[in-house]
Amino acid sequence: MNFNFIQQSMEKNSKSNAFLEQLQLAINQNLIPKKSATILHGFYIEYKAATLQASEKTEQIFLTFLELVILQCTSPFAFSHYHQRLRKDFDYHKFALDFVRPLIDIPSSSLKGELYLEEMNSHLKNKGNIVLFANHQSEGDPQMINILLEKKFPKIAEDLIFVAGDRVISDPLAVPLSLGCNLLCIYSKRYIDNPPELKMKKQLHNKKTMDTMSCLLKKGGTIIYVAPSGGRDRSNNEGVIEVADFDPPSIEMFYLMAKRSLHPTHFYPLALKTYAILPPPKAIQVELGESRTVGYGPIQIAFGPEIDMENYALKKSSDKHARRKERAEFICNLVRKMYDGFI
Repeated sequence: MNFNFIQQSMEKNSKSNAFLEQLQLAINQNLIPKKSATILHGFYIEYKAATLQASEKTEQIFLTFLELVILQCTSPFAFSHYHQRLRKDFDYHKFALDFVRPLIDIPSSSLKGELYLEEMNSHLKNKGNIVLFANHQSEGDPQMINILLEKKFPKIAEDLIFVAGDRVISDPLAVPLSLGCNLLCIYSKRYIDNPPELKMKKQLHNKKTMDTMSCLLKKGGTIIYVAPSGGRDRSNNEGVIEVADFDPPSIEMFYLMAKRSLHPTHFYPLALKTYAILPPPKAIQVELGESRTVGYGPIQIAFGPEIDMENYALKKSSDKHARRKERAEFICNLVRKMYDGFI
């Protein structure tokens, strides 16, 4: 691959090219794979164009980001089944927030459902558990949720645990942000068969993660975000972004786990409209390493009333699989209705 494009970019940005110089140096020293370097270069260009902050701040953010990407490329971090955000030595949580914050038009953003967040605070103080069934749109969703919660609901922002697929703990460009989050790490159903020879190993990993989650629920005072769709929302053929269908077995697993908990577990719907900031590629790709598209704008987040996990239909099917599907559709429709309220 020809990397003259980086040299050309350096010439066009001669007044502020510290990051591009260091990226070129990292390429020359084989500290970063060429594919990652290409993606990182494009990410930088789009980020710089999208944010309204001073160029010097963007340079510093991406110089730090480059160091963290190189570290991941040369010495990959091994995530445990339950990863607790890293703040000692280097504050990954603060870095991730500082990275995402300039992309958000905060004055035009909105947080709905504060009454339900107050309820959640009360449940958590009494050792109750919270599970948030939500849609997922952006690579930066954990940080964006945190940014809108941090002033009025700092405890929820601090304690929130995200169920995360293996992509965000494997992609060297995603890891620096992931290290700043509380994560329950699983292999998504979307990729569990690829490659087929690792399927059993991945299933065993997921079982251990679920056992860890069960322990957290039994301990009490745990709040978990999960996207039952197993991935990010994408636009349809008409270009309209749709909330992806929820997976019935995923919801059932959380419900059964909650029943075995020593503390009550409360389920709430959460709708996110964050697509414009760091959206997914238009097509789902199997190989690791996706290009980044960056935008600037407002985000919208809404929490809904507690879900009655039993009384979700006037007439329930006699077949258990059909009932699980009905429950998943009911919860997904709650999130869709809240999402449609943003438009």
